[in-house]
Amino acid sequence: MKDYKYSRKRRRRWPLIAIIIVAVVGLVGLGGAIYVVRYSYSSNLKPVNTQSQDDIIVAIPSGASLDQIADALKAQKVIKSTWAFKQYIRTNELADKLQAGTYKFKQSMSVQDISTMMVEGKVAVDLFTILPNQRIDQVKAAFLKAGFSEADVNKALDPAQYPGNPALVDKPAGASLEGFLYPDSFQKTADTSASTIVTASLAEMAEHLTPELRQAYAAQGLSTFQAITLASIIEKEVASQDDRNTVAQVFLTRLKQGMPLQSDVTVLYGSVQAGQDPPTLTYDSKYNTFLHPGLPVGPIANVTKSGLFAAGHPTNTSYLYFVAGDDGKTYFAKTNAEHEANVKQYCKKLCAQ
Repeated sequence: MKDYKYSRKRRRRWPLIAIIIVAVVGLVGLGGAIYVVRYSYSSNLKPVNTQSQDDIIVAIPSGASLDQIADALKAQKVIKSTWAFKQYIRTNELADKLQAGTYKFKQSMSVQDISTMMVEGKVAVDLFTILPNQRIDQVKAAFLKAGFSEADVNKALDPAQYPGNPALVDKPAGASLEGFLYPDSFQKTADTSASTIVTASLAEMAEHLTPELRQAYAAQGLSTFQAITLASIIEKEVASQDDRNTVAQVFLTRLKQGMPLQSDVTVLYGSVQAGQDPPTLTYDSKYNTFLHPGLPVGPIANVTKSGLFAAGHPTNTSYLYFVAGDDGKTYFAKTNAEHEANVKQYCKKLCAQ
């Protein structure tokens, strides 16, 4: 009997011991996970390459979000990790202090070095940047702000100065350079003319309008000029490549079905061109795609490789509607009822403006 009782008492202790063991193992595991995360975070704040001294040019547009800034830096291999960069910026409350502009970074710079440069606004002074998704009047304003004379800029933005330019072979007679100035940063000296920079920008545009891309446009029933127009709308509507390809599908499907594009960004462009301040969504112009069918008469901003690709490579879906949500995501729908439900659920703040 004594042995039996002793054995039962020992067995009763095991559940408690097992719980303690599991708890200890859990704490050790948690501690290990925290260590791994902290080590990874610290490692990702360090330079990409401590030996590299090459300049890397990154243009940060005005109004760019923290996500967009992080993506731009990662795309140019200036930082190791977008999440670590964003965590550092948020932890140090720097998100609202980062300044737009064109910067010369190096891979030997840490995240702290990069963020300090952006907070202090130490932009490169020997560069001129044509930012993406800018109207031509905004590009002109940037030239003037950089010290170019108005006469020089007006001459540079006159399409007649570039006869036979490969980037402009599809531009209708009488159309401006709207949409054709490829965004990038260009080296300049005291003797550099605005025309030199525009020529370089047009050369880049010509490089991106490859024969394969032109064929892709033709397969969608678009001329190259129409595709550039569509690309400019797509880029103004959404930011990510996946969303842009799907938005391209939405617009191309609407065009084929004879539905109006109903794009806010085209209406606002027409309002701006008419001198309305502030621009409104009710102004009737040839760019109002709620009131007028088909594409507008021309591009509404310059475009990048992303938008140019999307216009020729729509996703294989059948959506007819989309809305940008308050959370930064794009929500697509096949019916108006689904679209209205998305607006009601995901676009409470933005759609109320």
